[in-house]
Amino acid sequence: MLAIGLMSGTSLDGIDAALIRIAPRGHSYAIELLQFVTVPFDEELMTALRQTLPPNAVSAEHVTQLHRALGVALARAARVVAGALSVGYVASHGQTVYHDGSRHITLQLGDPFVLRESLHTTIIYDFRSADCAAGGHGAPLVPYVDALLLADDDEDRVAVNIGGIANLTALPRRVDLHDVVAFDCGPGMMLIDAFVRERTGGELWMDEDGAFAAAGTPDTGLLDAMLSDPYFSMAPPKSTGRERFGEHFLMQHGKALGRLSLEDGAATLTALTARGIAAAVRDVRLAESHILCSGGGARNPALVSAVQSMLPSALLDPTDVAGIPVDAKEAIAFAVLGYETLRERPANVPRVTGAARAVPLGAIAPHALHELFAEVEAECLSS
Repeated sequence: MLAIGLMSGTSLDGIDAALIRIAPRGHSYAIELLQFVTVPFDEELMTALRQTLPPNAVSAEHVTQLHRALGVALARAARVVAGALSVGYVASHGQTVYHDGSRHITLQLGDPFVLRESLHTTIIYDFRSADCAAGGHGAPLVPYVDALLLADDDEDRVAVNIGGIANLTALPRRVDLHDVVAFDCGPGMMLIDAFVRERTGGELWMDEDGAFAAAGTPDTGLLDAMLSDPYFSMAPPKSTGRERFGEHFLMQHGKALGRLSLEDGAATLTALTARGIAAAVRDVRLAESHILCSGGGARNPALVSAVQSMLPSALLDPTDVAGIPVDAKEAIAFAVLGYETLRERPANVPRVTGAARAVPLGAIAPHALHELFAEVEAECLSS
């Protein structure tokens, strides 16, 4: 079956769209990536989105308009990646505008019915709410897919995704899906991007290839102060986001950051991300494992080098070596979660999210649903 996974994460760099061929294979799936694109947000949508995020307060009208505008943007990205092809379904994560896992509340915007009308196919969406309703954090959800696609019987692995937030999934050899440990490590690229954007007056949006960080020196005093945030010492299950590690986190440390050069500030924030990741890997006792990295941070040599220096006995590789392209991994993951929704299979991991039980995820905006269910059943029977 052909399917599309759509992901817009905390980095706010646009919509990742992956067109895949997916087929059940035993307890897992055979995945073939056919096309992948990242469609940037236009300036107007980006402005509206940033106005919605904490600590800003906006009206219900603003949120409703943004919900529709994001639906239009998601539909455009899906059409770009699909081309002239018809797909069985689209799995859309949407854009998180608020998340507080400890209070079991989360909100992703992006009108699925706009998507349905544009692509004339079933849309699967709102993946996090079911876990929250079952007492979980609603995140992270990708570890379920990590266990399906990346676990290996012959070596210990850790899947690390470095988007706006960094997270990991511990995959010791022969791990049982229900024994997976996963959590958000802390900030990923979010703080680095925000710092560069602020320091350059919006001229630059990121530390391209980690060039600024590579030219700078971390400020150890500021780094220790940032690492004193209670999140780093919290025990899993835990998840975080812009509510904790957004631009207001930079403001809390603004005086110390203001004394640093662009290069030293970028180096300090890069070290913060690397320290969070390395500490998390050591916490799960896999410091000598094979670490498979994905997300935008996996393409930042300064960050990857910093993580490697802190975990000298680990082997670091991009997820490409396991057949999952770095940039497309999260979008692929939600396409897989969408297939699990159609099978009504529980796809959260309670040990990871803190939910009381494993539950099916996602809501469905149906289109020719009877035919789609029949196709899923036929594929499962033949697997």
